[in-house]
Amino acid sequence: MERLFGDDEAPASPRGGAPSAAPPPEQVPLATRMRPRTLAEFVGQARLLAPGSALRQAIEEGRPHSMILHGPPGSGKTTLARLVADASEAAFEEESAVQAGRAEVRGVIERARGRLASGGKPTVFFLDEIHRFNKAQQDALLPAVEDGLVTLIGATTENPYFEVISALISRAHVYELEQLRPEDIRILLDRALARGECGADVRVEPAALEFLAERSGGDARTALNGLELACEAAGAGATVTLAHAEDSLQRRALLYDRQGDRHYDTISAWIKATRGSDPDASLYYLAVMLEGGEDPRFIARRMIVLASEDVGNADPQALLIATAAAHAVEHVGMPECQFALAQAAVYLSLAPKSDAAKRAVLSAREYIREHGADAPPRHLRSSTRSDGEYDSPHGHPGHFSAQELMPDSAVGQRYYAPDAAEAALRERLAEIRRARGRE
Repeated sequence: MERLFGDDEAPASPRGGAPSAAPPPEQVPLATRMRPRTLAEFVGQARLLAPGSALRQAIEEGRPHSMILHGPPGSGKTTLARLVADASEAAFEEESAVQAGRAEVRGVIERARGRLASGGKPTVFFLDEIHRFNKAQQDALLPAVEDGLVTLIGATTENPYFEVISALISRAHVYELEQLRPEDIRILLDRALARGECGADVRVEPAALEFLAERSGGDARTALNGLELACEAAGAGATVTLAHAEDSLQRRALLYDRQGDRHYDTISAWIKATRGSDPDASLYYLAVMLEGGEDPRFIARRMIVLASEDVGNADPQALLIATAAAHAVEHVGMPECQFALAQAAVYLSLAPKSDAAKRAVLSAREYIREHGADAPPRHLRSSTRSDGEYDSPHGHPGHFSAQELMPDSAVGQRYYAPDAAEAALRERLAEIRRARGRE
C-alpha cells in the first residue's frame, strides 16, 4: 500500500498546498475564461439536467453525491464538477489521474479530513481521467468515499463500467454526457464575442463561426480555443475569416449540411460506391460524413439496409457485420465507433453482391397487391383450425415433403431467383424443388 500511488518524492499538487500565483487573465485560455459559473450559463446536456433530475437537484439543493461523469471531451464534465462543488459551498480539489501520485491523493484526503475537523466544510474531489488509475489505486479511494470524507467526482471518456472498479461504481451515480451539438457550441462562441473576450473591436465572419461550431467535433474547448487562435492570427481590428478559422483547427471547411441536399447526396454516393465494390470510395464518403458531423447512427442504419439489399445471401455474414457496427455505435459512440464503421464499410464493399432477396420480397408484395392474399391451406393453419392432414417433412428422407404449401391461387408462383453470387443457394433450391416434385 505504501507504493500504491508512486514515489514519495512526487511533487505536491499546487491545487492542494499553498496557492500558486494566478496567471494574468490574458494568459488564461478562452475556454477556461468562458467556463460557466452557474447552472443557468451551462449549455447542453438538456436530458441530464432536466427539471427534477438527480443531477440538477444535487446542484440546486447543494447536496452533492459521488458520481462518475462519462462523456466525450469538451462536453462539460469539469464544469459540472465545479458547479456541484460551488453549489454546496464545498472545497474543490482537482487532480488528473494521469499525473497524480500517492502524495497528491494522500494530500487531498488529509486536507479534507482537516477541513471537517476544523469547521465541517466538505470536500469535492474531482479526479479527471479516473480510468487511468489501476485497480489498486481505485481501491485505495474507497474508504474516503465510503466514510464521506470526500465526495468523489470522477470524469472519464471511457466506458466506466469497463474501466472503473465495481466497488466505486456501486458507490457513485454514473451520468453519461452527450456530445455537444453545433448549435450548443455556437451559443458559447457568440457569448464569448458578446463579452468581448476576443477583443472589443473583433469582427468574425458568420461562416467562420459556423465552421468552428460544426467542425469542433462537439468539443466546446476545441471550438473556443480555435476562436481565440483565429482572432490572434487575424490581428487587432481585422476581420476573422473562414480561412483563419480553418487554420486554427487545421481543417478544411466542408460543404456538408446534415439536413439538406449534401446529406442525401453523400449517403447516396456512399451506398453506390459500396455497392460498386470500391472500398476506397466507400471510405472517402464515410469520412466526408464523419467530418461533416453526420450522426453515426444514421450511417449504421444505412449499412444494415445495404447488407441485405445489396449483399444479401451472397454473404450472410455482411448483415452480422453491419448490425455489429450499429451496436458499436450505440455502445461506444464517437470517436471510437468510427473504426467499427470503417471496418463495416470495407467489408460491405468487398463482399459479393446480390439483390436477389430484395427482388424476391418486392416481387411477392407486388403479387399480393395485384391478387390479394388468400387464406393458407387448411393443413397449414394453427392446430385448432387445421384439418389434421399436415405432412411434416421430418418424416421423409431428406426432410422433404411433396405437400403443397401455397394457397391454390398462388401455386406455381416463383419470387426468389438466386443470382450468380448465390450459386450454392441456387443449387440447394433446385435440389429441394426436384425432391418435392416441383421441377
